[in-house]
Formats: sequence, structure tokens, C-alpha cells
Amino acid sequence: MGSRSLSTKISYLVLFFSFFIVLSSNSSASTIYSHGDKISLEVYYESLCPDSTSFFVNYLGKLFEDEELISILDLKLIPYGNARIGPNNTITCQHGQFECLLNTIEACAINIWPDVDKQFPFSYCIEALADEHKAPEWESCFKKLGLDPKPVLDCYRSGDGKELELRYAAETDVLRPPHTFVPWVVLDGQPLYEDYEDIVSYVCKAYKGTSEPKACSQVYFKTVQRGKAKPMRSVCNKETMMPTLLERVRSAIKSWLRQMNLSAANAI
Repeated sequence: MGSRSLSTKISYLVLFFSFFIVLSSNSSASTIYSHGDKISLEVYYESLCPDSTSFFVNYLGKLFEDEELISILDLKLIPYGNARIGPNNTITCQHGQFECLLNTIEACAINIWPDVDKQFPFSYCIEALADEHKAPEWESCFKKLGLDPKPVLDCYRSGDGKELELRYAAETDVLRPPHTFVPWVVLDGQPLYEDYEDIVSYVCKAYKGTSEPKACSQVYFKTVQRGKAKPMRSVCNKETMMPTLLERVRSAIKSWLRQMNLSAANAI
């Protein structure tokens, strides 16, 4: 996608999915569609996390440009991320209430448009805008994609969207192993940890069908060990959202000790 404008990227995705629907309706169009079980791909993310937006734009979007690869994937998007549930089911998001709004809007769109050809371009559009620091323009995605905004906005205003987010919260909280940052990418039940940028390699490795996608023959498979310790991304690390009670106590003690040391120094 490179230097193309966002509108061009979105138009490309719409054309691709339209083309893909035509292809998939013709059983002789490509042998890839009828071989092997689909690979489940779950993406746990939050709308304003820089790592999440980068994953959508630079990796997930490009993956979905290949009709053979998309044909073997069963995508599930979970826009909740590192949010927390408080008293009375209040939701606090890592990057503020605007992120909560966008998470909920995407949740509504995913629920209303279960077909990947509609829900993915819409979520991609919002994430691409966020990646360009233009997230407040998110409503323009309806027009760009020719989608009716009413059902999504009604979902958000009625509170149905919040119920969807609470459902996503429950799904996220029972992840095993628990997620420690976003995007948290799970392929066939196995998290990719920090290796999510190698998504194509892992998709190709996981595919068990007899007709290998062309992209897989060109992939250099890295011999990486899942879960291997790597430098953590700090921006969207789960623990950076709210310090635990122990961390707050430690911080208070350190602050008190600094004050005591300063008082002792001034007394000399």
C-alpha cells in the first residue's frame, strides 16, 4: 500500500473483496477454496493503540489483499484490548473515552455486518485513520465504503454496543495464556506473542490443505520460538494502563523515601 492515500487504500480493499466474492462463488475459479479447513485468526486490539493501527495497516491489510490467503482464514476481530471493567460495568479504555467510543463503534459494525467483506474494510478504515492521526474523521468511513451509518450509530446510542464490549471483555479476560499487550494475535488457538508481524509465515505454516497459496511458496520461514522473550512494546502493554495496588504502594514508598532524604539533606 505504501504511499497511496487512505481513500485509495480503502477503494482497493472494496474492489478486492468484491472480486473475491465473485471468485468464491465460482468453484472452478481457484482450487484453494475447496481444500483444507480454514485457519482461525483472532485479533485482540484497541482502536487507538499505535501498535494495533500499525498491525492493521502494515500487516493485516496486506494479508487481506491476497485472495488465496484470505480464503483459508476465519477472521475474528475483538476491539477491546487493555480496557478495564469498573463498578456498575463502567468501561475505562487505555487511551481514553474516545478510544472506548471507537472500540464500541467497531464492535457494532462487526455485529451488524458479520461478513468479512464489510466489517474488515470498515475496521481497517478507522484504524488507518488513527494511524494517520485522523481518528476524529472516523464517520467518513461510512461514505468511503458506501455503508449506511444508521444501524451502527443506533447500536452505539442504544447501549447495545456496550453490551457487545462487555462480551468482548469476558472473551479477552479468559484468554490462556492471558494477553499482556495488544495487538494480541491468536492463530488456531496459539498466540503469536511479539511475532505477529510474521503473520503470513505463521498462516502458511498452519495451513494443512493440499493446495498451497502462491504466497506461501515465497515466504521465508523464520525459525522463531513462540513466546521467546523479546523487548516488550511499552505503548500498549497491558500493565501500563493502571498500576496495580502493589505498584502504587511501591511508588508511594519511593516518593516518601525521596522526601525523607531531601529533608535530611536540607537539615545538614
